[in-house]
Amino acid sequence: MFVRIAASLSLSALLSAPLAALELPLPPPGEDVVGQVKVVKAEYEDTFADIGQANDIGYLEMVAANPGVDPWLPGVGTEVLLPTRYILPPGPREGIVINLAEYRMYYFPKDQNVVHTYPLGIGREGWGSPITETRITGKVKDPAWYPPKSIREEHAADGDPLPTVVPAGPDNPLGPFKFTLGLSGYLIHGSNKKFGIGMRVSHGCFRMLNHNVLELASMVPVGTKVRIINEPYKFGISGGKVYLEAHAPLEDESAKTSVVDKHAALVDELLKRNDLLGQRRLDWEVVREVVAAEDGLPVEISGPDSGLAASSPDAADM
Repeated sequence: MFVRIAASLSLSALLSAPLAALELPLPPPGEDVVGQVKVVKAEYEDTFADIGQANDIGYLEMVAANPGVDPWLPGVGTEVLLPTRYILPPGPREGIVINLAEYRMYYFPKDQNVVHTYPLGIGREGWGSPITETRITGKVKDPAWYPPKSIREEHAADGDPLPTVVPAGPDNPLGPFKFTLGLSGYLIHGSNKKFGIGMRVSHGCFRMLNHNVLELASMVPVGTKVRIINEPYKFGISGGKVYLEAHAPLEDESAKTSVVDKHAALVDELLKRNDLLGQRRLDWEVVREVVAAEDGLPVEISGPDSGLAASSPDAADM
């Protein structure tokens, strides 16, 4: 798989300026892959958090796509891969779709042939974000924060008591804007900390970079559908070939996901996509490599004339 990725990088321009916000044209009907992988050269004292914020990429996305590179000090001139190519999440392309496993939101504006995508901070262990469907029920600029009792008790136990209300301003963890959801206690909001976007850090809410949440606020109306999923394995078609994008499954320290469980989950996801195979044949050796890498990069796993076995192996054999 490293050969395949290296080949794709040779076609990417080396960029020194930050990318624009990730607004990407939708692919033709029947296709699922958007965006392009890019590479930037790190400058003095750049960190993955800095590079990610400038390019609308979460911290763990950067780490997964750049194994072996120091996320705190990549070093002047170090080439850093920006994983800005995506397989669109499964299901209807409408409203907001949040995929917890990739710490990322996709927004499909009505009657527009584009998708906007943003990194997210999600619920940490013990405060997991829900898997459900809901809607945007309200929009609030410069919100005050009313910490719930459970969070005040947690902070008090750590010797860091919270007031009953935190007014808008630099100390407010909701940042400059919040969306309320039809889920009691859950929000989409900005943040007063850039670190933590693209990680499991919240009490279940969805944190965004401030410039991202303000951009989203200018586009998304109240009533917009929000679908929250948890799909570490995404399959898609591009140019008649099948691609796989793999992310590390969300897990608790007490319940690690085994290799067998990962492969079983992948096969289950593949079986939902009856449109993928047809005359196409999958390269299961490449599939294994993609699952092992968990780097979040779409990788071709088939071709119409690949001549490779198409039958799905048992999870235990993978």
